[in-house]
Parts: sequence; C-alpha cells; structure tokens
Amino acid sequence: MAYTVPEAIRTTATTGERLLFKTLKTYLPDDYIVYYEPEIRGKRPDFVIIGPDLGLVVLEVKDFTKSTLFQVNHEEWHIISKSGEQTITKSPLRQARDYMFHIVDVLKKDKNLIQAEGKYKWFLKFPCGHGVVFTRLQSKDMLQEGLYTVIEPNYCLTRDEIDPDKESFSEEILMEKILNMFTIPFRLKEPLTMEEINSIRYHLFPEVRISAEFKAPVPYQDQLLLSLHDIKTMDLYQENLAKQIGDKNRLIRGVAGSGKTLILASRAKMLAKEYPKWKVLILCYNISLANSIQQMITHMLNEPEDLFDFDFSASNGLQQKSNDNIIVRNFHSWLKRDLKLHEQQIPTIIEKLEKNEAILPKYDAILIDEGQDFESDWLKLVSLLINPDTQSLLLVEDRAQTIYKRKRSYVQDTGLSFQGRSKILAINYRNTAQIVKFAWEFYQAKSMFRKKVVNRELEGEIIAPQSTKRKGPEPGIIRTDNFFKEMSIVAHQIKRLHDEKKVPLQEVLILYRVKRTNKLAIVDIIKRALEKESLPYYWITENEQTKRSFEKEDGCVKISTIDSSKGLDYQAVFIVNVDNMPFPLEEDIEREVSLLYIGMTRAKEYLCLSYSAESDFTAYFDKILVERKKIDIPMSKKVNNK
Repeated sequence: MAYTVPEAIRTTATTGERLLFKTLKTYLPDDYIVYYEPEIRGKRPDFVIIGPDLGLVVLEVKDFTKSTLFQVNHEEWHIISKSGEQTITKSPLRQARDYMFHIVDVLKKDKNLIQAEGKYKWFLKFPCGHGVVFTRLQSKDMLQEGLYTVIEPNYCLTRDEIDPDKESFSEEILMEKILNMFTIPFRLKEPLTMEEINSIRYHLFPEVRISAEFKAPVPYQDQLLLSLHDIKTMDLYQENLAKQIGDKNRLIRGVAGSGKTLILASRAKMLAKEYPKWKVLILCYNISLANSIQQMITHMLNEPEDLFDFDFSASNGLQQKSNDNIIVRNFHSWLKRDLKLHEQQIPTIIEKLEKNEAILPKYDAILIDEGQDFESDWLKLVSLLINPDTQSLLLVEDRAQTIYKRKRSYVQDTGLSFQGRSKILAINYRNTAQIVKFAWEFYQAKSMFRKKVVNRELEGEIIAPQSTKRKGPEPGIIRTDNFFKEMSIVAHQIKRLHDEKKVPLQEVLILYRVKRTNKLAIVDIIKRALEKESLPYYWITENEQTKRSFEKEDGCVKISTIDSSKGLDYQAVFIVNVDNMPFPLEEDIEREVSLLYIGMTRAKEYLCLSYSAESDFTAYFDKILVERKKIDIPMSKKVNNK
C-alpha cells in the first residue's frame, strides 16, 4: 500500500479522483509516495507519484465522456460542457507534460540530483514521466473515438485500467503502464535512496524543510547549481499532519522531540498561504516558547521557495517579512493584550459569550502548543472564539510533559469531539537513542503514571517514545562536593565541547530548577563560572522582557529554568543543581519528575546532569554511576569531570 499525502482525499474531489486515489494507494508498492493536488511553486498537478525504482510521474485526471469531446488534436481539445457550450482547453497530455517540466526545472538546480557523466549527463539521475487518466472512458472508447492517435496508449490510463471492480482490471498492467510513462525511458540501475527522495521533497515542498547545509554553488555553463548536504525534512507522517489544511478540529499527541511544534508552525504557514484572509492564532503557555515559535514562523515565511533567492551570506539570513494575520502569544499575554481581560474574569466572560452577551475577537484557526498545560476554562474560552464556519482548532500535547495539575476532558472543555480526529507521534527525532533511553528510564522509574503508558497503537494517557537510529554519547553524570566546583566543571565542559567538538555556544543550554536557595545564589554562580571561562551567556528567564526578546542565534550560552525550556531544543544541555529536585517546597512530586524529563529531552546530542548534594533523584543517578563503573563504559562515551 503506497503512502499518500494527504492521508485522505478531500470530500470535494470528483468521483474519478477518489477512485484513482484509492487504487493508487491500494495497489502501488509500500515505498511509493502518492501526492494528491500538491502545490508546487504555484502549480497544482492532480497527482505526483515518487517511487525508488520509478522516479517521478505526473498524472492529469479528466472526467471527459464520449459526448464531452467535440474535436481533439495534439495541442488543443474542444470540449462540450453540460450546458452545451463549447470551450477550448490545452491537451491534457500537454498539461501533464508542462507540470512535469515545471518540476524538472526545479529539481535540476540541485547538483546532487543530476547525472554527472554518461549519455544523460546534466539530466536528472532518475526518469520523470507524465500521463493522463480518463476516469469515465474505457479502452474501447479510446479506440472508437480515435483518441490513441493523439495520446499514445502508454501515456494514458482508462476507467477499466484503474477500477478494481472491472473484470479487465490488472494490478500488473497498472504498474507496467505507470512504469512506462516516459518520453526517454531508462531504468534506474540503483533505486533512489531515502536521502535522494527527501531531497526531491525538500525542493518541491518548502513546508517540509527543516534544515540543510548549503555549500558554494557549483557553476555549470551559464548557470549555477545548488550544492546541498545533510538535508533534513519532516517525515511523511509529520508532513501529512501539517497538510490537513482547514480540516476542522484535530488533536496531535506526541512524545518529546517528535516535531509537534514544527508541525504546528508549518500548518500555520500553510493555512496562511491557502487562506490569506484567515486570522490565525497560535497559543502556548510559556513566554519563551511563544518567542521560539514566532522565530520559527518568521524563518518559514522568509525562506523563499527558490533557494537561489535566499541570501545565505546575510547575518541572519532573513529580511524579517511577517504575516500580520498570524498571531503568536503565550496565553496570559493574549488574555491581557488582545482580549483586555484578567484570568479571574474568564468564567464570567465564558458565560456571557455562551449567552451572546459579549463580543470578542474571532479567529478562523487556533493552534495550541503544549495543550496539556491549559486549564479547562482556558480551552473553553478559546473554543468560543473560533469561527464556527471553520472550526479549525489544532491541539498539540504530550502528557509526559505535564507540569501543571489540569483536569482533561476535551469534549467538555471545547465542545468538540476529537474521536477519530487524533493522531499520535511516537518517534523522538530530536534526541539521540542514548538520550531517549536515559530520559525515559528515569521517567518510568519515578513517575506514578508509568502504568498509564501506552504504545503508539493504543489510546492512553502517556505515549512511550520510540527513538530514531541516530546515535550519540551516553548522557554524562557529574557528582562533586559543592556547587562552585560543579559549575567550574560544567563551564569547562562547555568550553571543551565548543573547542573540540565545534558545538556553537548558541547551541548550549544550562537549565536550573530555582535561581537561588537560602544557601546559594544559583544563577550568580552559573554566570561567574561562565565568565571565568570567557563564555558569553544570555539569561533567558531573568525577567519577562528577556523571555520575549531572546534570540537563539546570538552566539551566547543560554541559561533558563526548566519550566521555560518546554518546546526548545539545543545541541548540548547541562542540567545543574539536580540535588534541588524534587524541590523541597514542591508538594507535587510528579511535577518534578515531568520537569526533569522535559529538561533531559531538550538535548539533541549532548546531555549532562550535575549535582553536589543528596536527593531522591540524585540517588537514582548515583546507582547509574555505580553500574557504569561495573560495565566500564569507554571514556569516549562519557562526559567526564576532569
């Protein structure tokens, strides 16, 4: 069964399009991707098929009947409409061919996708084909009407060739015809790799881009070719979730590092592109995450579809183009700035809104990140401000990251049912396999909710993460005599990572539980240790203004509370003063478990926990240190405390 994007065809699609969609999905190989009406640089072909052994094929779908056709030739078709009027349209095969060349022109700009030598030098390294699907004409009709004289049989599919209910239908013939829709047919000696398929997706669909390494363009004759490396894109599952445009209410439940925020931001961009007049609101709980989402969306809005238009030499790579119709707020800022309300007024205003006694701004789409942190009344208020004609609400959550006591019944909170409208993201892409295992084992050992954990296939409270195959060093554990020595070691380790592993300082995050205790000024000691190593820093959580204005790419080590790190990620994360967890004044131990789990899962590659006193949590890590000494993990796999 092929993978389709979107997952299901829109309800307004024609009967023929729905039939073809189902047939392609059912009968094409599992490693084929079928795109329905993808938007590619301003063009919308009906279907685009990508297969490792196929290459790429564009299909144009027509529901013409024999009575529809008046006069046809290789260039133009004269069509009779239902009202009897005659119209002239471009030949459907030419339409498909034009779409194909449009795609080829985009892809040929990447030197990694073209042939460097041989007979087809400077062609794409895979074939691109095109064809027409006549959903209401049989093969015999094509013969009787003489249509095969203007469209060769290998360039078209007819109803009896795509309808499994027809006796003449054959899965083998369907595959054979699709495999031969090429002007210059050549079989791939080696199937397209996943990296090459992701490169195709990266160029055709800007919304799936995450990152890539750009090297100097390669000159060829009178043009330049892009030189891209280490391309990262959303996976197909994430892409599908992002592309459920205007699909009313949806719930995405995902583990830490599964790309929930990326999907939310990408969906916001696509909503704005598809519905430019829509007013889109993005809400989250904490200020720093709102700032991070705003930066992510700004980046997405400013990245051009044609990468040659991007000024990669610029200091920030952006010209700061924005979209006034996309509003990003943390909840309390939205309440104060946009609704002119205080939290205590929420129950009263909800009652008035339900009685139509109050008027507040309406939004065509609302997207909520870290939805597990929202109070029931907050969600109720939000749901009352969604345009009833669109009902476009997206909730994104991970209950393993719950740090506030919230009762949860979305039907009661929003009045909307998410049954059959929820998806689970179980794969953690952010962290290495070692970090996923380390963090999850801690969570399972300490959480009272561990019995509510479920696998991806089941609905439940908390989702068990599945890690990618990306490997890295084991998380480090540093135990010392006092916090001054602890921070001295941490600062030295940060300098080593920067000097030896080339980790940018802006990719380093230091997390702490509280900024001071009755014995220690935690943040002051952190800052002094960094200054001693001449490491620039930015204290994200110094005050509300620093939370709103921090920029990740400023060349500085970031310092933050664990609470404010939700939704953020950094290449290296140091969680210091772990002996202050569980925090003595915090009655809810479960919150402390979730907080430390959140902190650990901020790290993409390097994670280090440090402490200099005793606590329930440090006792757990002490046992790991003892086990490691028994196993004798190689020093290269540790972050040591020399």
